[in-house]
This record gives sequence, structure tokens and C-alpha cells, in this order.
Amino acid sequence: MNKLVKVACLFVALFAMNGFVSAQTIKIAHVNTNEVMNAMPGKAKAEKDLEKYYGELQDQLKAMATEYQTKMQDYQANIEAMSNLVKQSKEKEIVDLESRIQQFQANAEGEFEKKRGELLAPLLDKIQKAINDVGKEKGYTYIIDVATGTAVYIGTDAVDVTPNVKAKLGIK
Repeated sequence: MNKLVKVACLFVALFAMNGFVSAQTIKIAHVNTNEVMNAMPGKAKAEKDLEKYYGELQDQLKAMATEYQTKMQDYQANIEAMSNLVKQSKEKEIVDLESRIQQFQANAEGEFEKKRGELLAPLLDKIQKAINDVGKEKGYTYIIDVATGTAVYIGTDAVDVTPNVKAKLGIK
């Protein structure tokens, strides 16, 4: 029995040392990419270009809204004097314009996001390259972005437990 206790203690000590050694080889760091982005040269110009583009979109939307208001006022002011054919034509114009305005708004949001991506992508690429370089130089296993809560660098010695989690869930 005494020998069994000694063997059990030896196994516990070996497992503890193995865990301790493994924990020392994993190096985790963090970065705040928002802070880095705000300090990036070129960000101010990108923001200025985005503001200009946004202004252009807003100007177009305002022009369409003015056209809509003008058509509605004309329609309401002259509805009594209009024949059915003219009334239907004016109503169709107004409905078509409403549809164009809605479509423009939807497209403008997508185009704005696309433009944001185009302007910020070079800066984000530089930041990611710098993070990768620092991770490799300093021997980090993981670098976590505190701004997003995601791993932005995963070293070559990182352990992927995805297969283990899938197996635990019975997923192939």
C-alpha cells in the first residue's frame, strides 16, 4: 500500500511538472488595435476622404428629397385640376422616385462601407503585419486584440483543439 501511494504521488508530481512546463512555453500577449489604428499615420486622411464621400452621398440624397418634395407639392396643389391619366402618371412618378430614394439609401450604405474598407485596408494590413512580426520576434504563441476579443496572431506552436472539441461533441 505504501508503495502504491508513492507511485501515485510520483504520477501526480510528473503530471504537475508537465503542466507547469507546458504553461511556461505558451506566451500570450495582447494588443489594442483601436489604439494602434488611431495613432496610424494616414488614418486622418482616410477619415477626411470618408467624410468627403459621405458628404457627396448626403448631397445626392438631399437633391432627391428636394425633388420628391417638389413633386409632392405640385401634385397636391394641382390634384383637383388633373385628369385621371395625368394624376396616375404623377402618382407613378412619385412612387418611382420613392423607390429610387430607398434604393439609393440602401446602395449608399453598402458603397460607404466598401469605400471605408478600401481606405482602411492598407492601414489594417500594416497593423496585422506588425503584429505578426512582433509575435514571431518575441516568440508569442497568441496575441489577443483587446479591442475585439479575438486572436490576431497565432504562432506556429499554438495548439488547435478544434478536433478534440468536435470529437467531444460527436461531430466528424
